[in-house]
Amino acid sequence: MRRTPCFSPMADISALTAALADRYRIERELGQGGMATVYLARDLKHDRDVALKVLKPELAAVLGAERFVVEIKTTASLQHPHILPLFDSGTAGGFLFYVMPYIAGETIREKLNRETQFGVDEAVRIAREIADALDYAHRHGVIHRDIKPENILLHDGRAMVMDFGIALALSAAAGGRMTETGLSLGTPHYMSPEQATAEKELTPRSDIYSLASVLYETLTGEPPHTAGSAQAVIMKIITDTARPVQELRRNVPPNVAAAVAKALEKFPGDRFESAKAFSDALANPLYSTAQGGAAAAAPGGASAPAWKRLFFAAAIIASMAIIAALWAWRRPAAPADISRFTLALPENQALALAINGTRLALSPDGRNLVYVGVGSTAGGTQLWLRPLDQLRATPLAGTEGAINPAFSPDGKQVAFVTGIPRGLRTIAIAGGPATLLTDSLVDQGGVSWAKDGYIYYDGKLTGDGLARVRETGGKPEVASMPDTARGEAYHITPNALPNGRGVIFTTAHRGGGGATFDIAVLDTKSRRHKFLVHGVSGRYVASGHLVFVTADGSLMAAPFDESRMELTGDALSIAGGLAVTGVGRTDIATSGDGMLIYAAGAALGAQRELVWVSRDSTATGIDSKWTGLFTGRLVLSPDGKSLAVARAAGAGQFDVWVKQLDQGPASKISEKGGTAPAWWPDGKSILFDAPGGLARGPADGSTLPTIIRQEKIPIAYPEVSRDGEWVVYSSNQDLFALHAHGDTARVTLLATPALETAPALSPDGRWLAYASNESGRAEVYVRPFPDAKSAKKLVSTGGGNSPRWSRDGRELFYIDYNRDMIAVPVTLQPVFSAGLPKPLFSMVRYLGTGFDVSPDGKRFIMSRPVGVAVLKPDELVVVQNFFAELRAKVKPKK
Repeated sequence: MRRTPCFSPMADISALTAALADRYRIERELGQGGMATVYLARDLKHDRDVALKVLKPELAAVLGAERFVVEIKTTASLQHPHILPLFDSGTAGGFLFYVMPYIAGETIREKLNRETQFGVDEAVRIAREIADALDYAHRHGVIHRDIKPENILLHDGRAMVMDFGIALALSAAAGGRMTETGLSLGTPHYMSPEQATAEKELTPRSDIYSLASVLYETLTGEPPHTAGSAQAVIMKIITDTARPVQELRRNVPPNVAAAVAKALEKFPGDRFESAKAFSDALANPLYSTAQGGAAAAAPGGASAPAWKRLFFAAAIIASMAIIAALWAWRRPAAPADISRFTLALPENQALALAINGTRLALSPDGRNLVYVGVGSTAGGTQLWLRPLDQLRATPLAGTEGAINPAFSPDGKQVAFVTGIPRGLRTIAIAGGPATLLTDSLVDQGGVSWAKDGYIYYDGKLTGDGLARVRETGGKPEVASMPDTARGEAYHITPNALPNGRGVIFTTAHRGGGGATFDIAVLDTKSRRHKFLVHGVSGRYVASGHLVFVTADGSLMAAPFDESRMELTGDALSIAGGLAVTGVGRTDIATSGDGMLIYAAGAALGAQRELVWVSRDSTATGIDSKWTGLFTGRLVLSPDGKSLAVARAAGAGQFDVWVKQLDQGPASKISEKGGTAPAWWPDGKSILFDAPGGLARGPADGSTLPTIIRQEKIPIAYPEVSRDGEWVVYSSNQDLFALHAHGDTARVTLLATPALETAPALSPDGRWLAYASNESGRAEVYVRPFPDAKSAKKLVSTGGGNSPRWSRDGRELFYIDYNRDMIAVPVTLQPVFSAGLPKPLFSMVRYLGTGFDVSPDGKRFIMSRPVGVAVLKPDELVVVQNFFAELRAKVKPKK
């Protein structure tokens, strides 16, 4: 769901038009960047079209208008054929703006999006033109600081560098306060190491590194360093060496590859001394790394160290253990010959930890498996391709941070979702760069490539249903809308039917939890959908069956008529023990020739027990007689002696309970269902999400709760400030604050296009911790409260979710991307500051993120599947000739 802006865009355009009416006539908006909105305008005095760039309000609020105007004048003197000049700048009606020529053309980014790579000669020529512009500016004392494909305009084939000196002007005008805006100067993929580490004084060699990064991408189709988050990209820039250009594109001349390698050196002193020297090396066919840079060693060569050769030998020997299984997998079998076995993956090619997305895709012909595996950075992911006639998998370059793989109908491409920015992409399994189809509100809940030329995906378009986009790209469309009258909240995990007119998908109902998911089918022509069966995810298979997974990890199958799009018989259990993780996510893949692969593990829908976990990971059971399916946060009372939790009541309903710890009685607080409990500061009453809105009732259950605020949309993670004045909560992955006295109007705390959840107020009520995916994956941030828009601090470093404060306000806890419990030392007074995150223990065995911290900060309360002490990583189970089993066991009614 896109947020409602806190201001009217039309009103802003009107105010801007009025403020500049005597100088410029605004024609239309051209686009938006991280710092400014760009308009096509008419320069009335000179009767010419210009590009009018207006700084974002949050940035202008930090910058001083006078200082900005003074600093930007430095760039007005730059006159060069490859530099887009500055015509004008100033302030009008509270807006900070600058004006440049309007030149028809496209940026390098736009051309890369269309063509992926440039011709080698063209890429080198353009890079030399940019280098010429940089050399001129550097000799005049100006460093660009933000060289990237978006800032290079191609006009009649010539490069024109835009926004020259703007980054310098912004940095100087902000007086060191850029962090207050939540913006940064420079784009992660093109930052030099010294810029990535926030060095205050940059030299021209920083621009040389950025230019080399742009040239690298125009030659290879990808930047030198890619990863699943901005932080991971920066870490790679600082620590990793980029792959040699010729390794990705063989026809790049040796002198060009050597020049790029030297320009990408980590230390500024190891790079070219000037942009001109870089340009000369690109033009000199005799230039080599021997003249100015260390050549990167070719991987796997004869000169590889002995330990590497031993490693590869050991890997081959280990792989022999599964040869028999793989041979049986690919061998044609008799129709009735059904076999099952598990597939082992080497540790360095392992299936990624359970994610809030899907991890498996099997090609239609059953020859190739693509899965989400471990990435090149800690906690990162990428796609791995495992041809089933080979012993090892290989990573698909350009898929860092990927989830939700889905094969094209011809099996030659894979669609997937990545997080920088969150986008739907495709890539050929034979190799090559990834193509971005859309970055318009793509969410994490699955992808399916249909035979009608559409790709269906979980989208945050109107209504939070399914979206679809042409396989060639274009404007996304709304494919389904949740039926709110039936309590549907959102749609996920699409699976397109072969007939091209139907899509199986999962619909989630109010209240959350595994028991509230149903399988439905969408008629793509009428845009209507209907209920099929209770389950967390399902898919159609070519044997004429719907196979689906229930909340407890059971694999079920029922006969399904594709033409009528309805079930024609009863469902039967086929297998058990499937992993159910995330928000109703399962991993199951089938091929057209009858192969089934699924991930086996623990299910979130299983019965759970409460446990105390110490900081050294020692787990102690609380009350083995009180178990259940718990959802959301576990919330300790102010004195730590009682727990409030939402517990499944059956038939898709949850109730709020208060459990006296450790082995005391439990009392049901809600009357007609409820989730998301929170304690009132006095410890005597409970706030929770009930059907109809926000409810409050006594913690001892002595009287019925009452609705204190009506809400049609479910809320999550409510929390009451210690003074009882505020309630913060999440709804549809937006954050809100409710003033508990007087004005009860809902106020949006964060007006960004990102998805934010899990708000948590600091003990003194001055700081709000929350999780946001604005970087492309969930991270933990802290903002002031209640003035949450005034500043922002990133706390996590490797992904983060579910933040919780210690009662003394000295620590902030969260769960990172590796599923580790992390403790961060923090200071609340006089301003917020955070130390280095420290891992405490792994949360993998607990299969969830709901936890709370004891008042003394020495232990945590959480839940785990009953009887499970230590969980093993998910196994991949292969079923050969699965369709024969379905046809024999699961038949339609006569």
